[in-house]
This record gives sequence, C-alpha cells and structure tokens, in this order.
Amino acid sequence: MTESKKHMAPDLSDDAPDLSAPEWQEKFANAKVQRGRPKAEKTKVSTTIRLSPEVIEYFKADGPGWQSRIDEALRKVAGL
Repeated sequence: MTESKKHMAPDLSDDAPDLSAPEWQEKFANAKVQRGRPKAEKTKVSTTIRLSPEVIEYFKADGPGWQSRIDEALRKVAGL
C-alpha cells in the first residue's frame, strides 16, 4: 500500500546570526584575510625562455622542482 504523504515546507529557522546585519558587514569589511601562502620578500619574475629539449629533459629527470633547479644553475653561472 502506498499512501500519499503531505509535503511539508522545510524548517529554515536556526540559531545562525543574520550575516547581512550592519555589525557583521562591518566585521567582514575590516577582516584581513590572505589566501594562499604568504608572499616571499623577493619574488621571482615570470618569463618565457627557449631551452633545448635535452636541457629540459635533464632537469625534469630529477622530478618536481626542475624550474627551481634551472634557476639555481643559472644563478651559479651568473655568479649570484
């Protein structure tokens, strides 16, 4: 036997504060939120460089961090 059940409206009452209230809006506006990791003191510059496939293969062979290893090798050659 199947009976028709009356659909009830969901009870949306809860104890959550009204976040659209002015005091909450002020708190949100004054909040200092930084997403992601903190910025380094000295950031790197994004650029495009063409390298031979063998060079890329050599640095990628050691796994992740290959771009940093290329940067390190170039800094060493440049005397930095």
